[in-house]
Amino acid sequence: MTTQPVQPEGQPLGNRAGKVPLAARWLALFGVVVATAGAAGAATPLGPGAMAPAPNGRILYVANADGRQIAVIDLEQGRVARRIAVPERPTGLALSPDGATLYVTCAAVKSTVLVIETASGQVQRTLGAGHTAMGPAVSPDGQRLYVCNRFDHNVWVIDLAAGEPIARIAAVREPIAAAVTPDGKSVLVINHLPTDRANSFYVAAAVTIIDAATHETTTVRLPNGATSVQGLCLSPDGRLAYVTHIVSNYELVPAQVDAGWTNTNVLSVLDTVGQRLINTVGLDDLYLGAGNPWGVACTADGESICVAHAGTHELSVIDAPPMLAKLGLTLQSGAPASDTGTGTVYVSPAVTGIPSSMGMLDGLRQRVALDCRGPRAVAVVGAKAYVAGYFSDTIDVVDLRPRGDADRTGAIALGPPPEPTDRRRGEMLFHDATICYQHWQSCSSCHPDARADVLNWDLRNDGVGNPKNTKSMLLAHLTPPAMATGVRPTGEAAVRAGILHTLFAERPEEEAAAIDEYLRSLRPVSSPYRVDGRLSPAARRGRRLFASDRVGCHRCHPRPLYTDRLLHDVGSQGPYDVEGRFDTPTLVEVWRTAPYLHDGRYTTIEALLVEGQHGLSPEQLQTLTPQEIRDLVAFVLSL
Repeated sequence: MTTQPVQPEGQPLGNRAGKVPLAARWLALFGVVVATAGAAGAATPLGPGAMAPAPNGRILYVANADGRQIAVIDLEQGRVARRIAVPERPTGLALSPDGATLYVTCAAVKSTVLVIETASGQVQRTLGAGHTAMGPAVSPDGQRLYVCNRFDHNVWVIDLAAGEPIARIAAVREPIAAAVTPDGKSVLVINHLPTDRANSFYVAAAVTIIDAATHETTTVRLPNGATSVQGLCLSPDGRLAYVTHIVSNYELVPAQVDAGWTNTNVLSVLDTVGQRLINTVGLDDLYLGAGNPWGVACTADGESICVAHAGTHELSVIDAPPMLAKLGLTLQSGAPASDTGTGTVYVSPAVTGIPSSMGMLDGLRQRVALDCRGPRAVAVVGAKAYVAGYFSDTIDVVDLRPRGDADRTGAIALGPPPEPTDRRRGEMLFHDATICYQHWQSCSSCHPDARADVLNWDLRNDGVGNPKNTKSMLLAHLTPPAMATGVRPTGEAAVRAGILHTLFAERPEEEAAAIDEYLRSLRPVSSPYRVDGRLSPAARRGRRLFASDRVGCHRCHPRPLYTDRLLHDVGSQGPYDVEGRFDTPTLVEVWRTAPYLHDGRYTTIEALLVEGQHGLSPEQLQTLTPQEIRDLVAFVLSL
C-alpha cells in the first residue's frame, strides 16, 4: 500500500523545491528564463477544476490542478475540511458507487490514477494510465474505470480488481471526459477537437460512444464548426447526453461578432440509445453572448440543466422539459421502455439543424451572475449548484430553488485570495469573454489552451476569400513574424490586433502586456511519440535524415526553434490567395497542431510529405524508402 500526505486545513502543501522542469531547461536554449515553483513569497494558485460530490450529499471533492491537491469540502459547514496532496496536476475525479473510493487522474506523459480511500484520505494504490489522463468514469457496478488519455487519443478500460487495463479503445481526437449510462451498457466520450482537413466542407468535433460489452465504438459528429468541446453529462435516466462546445461560423468573414456572426456558444443534445445528435441549442442571447460554455450538470430529477460559462463568469440554469419539447422530445412518464426502445423519451425524426432563433431559451433559462472568476466545473447536490472558479480559487453556491429563480447565495474559499502575477492575469484575460464586444468570445475561443481550433478563418488582415488555418500560440513571441502571411511583425503586434479586430474591443495596454506574459510562459508538452522522454530508434534515424543534405529539412526548420522565421513559397498557394509565400511555422509540438499547411489541407505529416511533396522534389522523394519516410515522420512528430 502506498500513501500520500493528508494536510489538515490551514497547513500549506509542500513543494518540490530545487527541481527545474524539463520544459524550463529546454526553453533555456532559447534564452527564456523560467521561474521555478515554490519560490519564496510566491503563492501557487490552486486552479480548481473537476469536482465530484459524494453520494451522501455532504462532501464535495475538488481537484485543484495548479495546487496539486484535492480539497475535501464539508458542504454542511461550507469549508475545506482537509487537503490531499497529489504528485501531478489532478485533472479528473470519479467516485465508486458507494462513495468509499475516490479515483484521481494525475496528468503526465505517463499519467497515474490514485485510488484513495475517502474515509481516511489515504492513497491505497496507484494505477498506470496514458498521456495526460483525465475525465475518469466508473461503471455502475464499480468494476471498471474508464480513463481518457488525451494525447494518446484513446480510452483505457481498467479492471479495478486486477488494477490493469483490459482494453485500449481509440477515440477521435483529444478525449477529455467520459460518462457511463446508468445501465452500464454505454460509455460516452467527448473529443475536444475535430480531426478533419480544415479546407473540407464539414469540420466538426465528435462524441465517441463505446459499447461496454464489446468495446466497439460509434462516432456521433457534432454540427459543422463544432470545436473546443468542454463538458459532458447525462440525464438521470441516461437516455440523453448534454455536451457543451462552440460552433464557429468559419465559412463567414469575421467582420463582426454581433448575433453570433463569428462564434456561438451552444449545448448539444444526443440520444444515447439511438446514438445520434438530436439538436444543438444556442446559449447566447441575441445581443449578449455567453462565451465559453464549460461544465454541465443535471439536477437529480432532470428538471434543470446547469451550464458554467467560463468566459462570462455566469451559470445558465435551463428548464429542461420545455427545452426538450422544443427539440421534439416528449417525456412520457410511465411508458414502458419496451414500447419504443428508447424508454420514456420519444424523439421526433423531423428535428434537424440548429434552431434558427437565439431566443429559443427565452423564459426557459436564467443567467446567474457569479462572483467567481473563470467558472469551469459545475456539480449539483440536491437543490444547489456548486461552481468552481478556476482563477478565483473559490466555489460559488447557487440555490436552484424556487424553480425559475436561481440565485447565488454564497461562496466557499478554497484558500487565501490569490494575488495574480502578470502571467496569471494574462491567462485570465486570454480566457475572458467579457473583454469582447457583447461577450461572444475570448482569445481561447479560437485558441483553446492557447493552441488552435483546427479551423480555417478568413481574417481581413490580408484581404478576403483566402482563409488560413488557426496557428498555435506556443513560441509565437519567439518566432516573428505572426500570422500565416507574416502581416503582423511580432507576437506583441498580433495580440493587440487580435483584441481590436477579433474581439472588437479597445482595451488598456497593460492588459495586452499581461497576455504577452502569459503567451511567453507557454511550455511545449512532451510528444507522445517519444519513448520515456527520448527519441525512438526510428526518430533518431529520422533526425539524421532531417539534417542531411539529401533531404535538407533543417534549411527552413533549423534548431532550436525549428523555423528560420522567413516566408517561403512551398507551392501551396490557392486560387484565391493573394500571396504565395507563407511563414515557416515552428515544428515544436507539431504533433499537436494538425492539419498542416496554411489552409490545413493535410491531416498527417506523412500525407504532407508524400502527397504534398512538402520540401521535397519528386526526385528526392523517389530516393526515400518507405521506412525512411516513416523515420522522418517519427522525428518530426517527436519534436
